[in-house]
Amino acid sequence: MDYLAALFAPTVMAVAFCYLIITMIKSQGGANKYKEDAAVDAMEAARTAERPSGARPAAE
Repeated sequence: MDYLAALFAPTVMAVAFCYLIITMIKSQGGANKYKEDAAVDAMEAARTAERPSGARPAAE
């Protein structure tokens, strides 16, 4: 019975990890994708507006 106890935790963790990956994949795109893209575009526009016109962007 020790082998069942030894395999139980890794099996549960593997199943939970699979469900986590599936949830992440399903949440990509869809109706919220455009809201997320718009938020990123707004942040980039605000960042470039704050920078002086002669300044170079920092190396990323």
